[in-house]
Amino acid sequence: MNDIIDVISSLSGFIGAFGGILISTKLNNYRIEQLEKKVEKHNSVVERTYVIEEQIKVANHRIDDLEREVHHH
Repeated sequence: MNDIIDVISSLSGFIGAFGGILISTKLNNYRIEQLEKKVEKHNSVVERTYVIEEQIKVANHRIDDLEREVHHH
């Protein structure tokens, strides 16, 4: 009788541990997905910022060129 109780006890422990692992894995996967979304948004902002910075450089060069033309005439 004690053997059966030991087996049931062990099985319950394994099932509980396995369930905990599954829940933990799902939670970790969810957290990773959320982090991936944040990284994606961040990268998008960085890319747009780079494009804007390049456009500002071009605009500043153009302004410098126009100012030189004004001063030469």
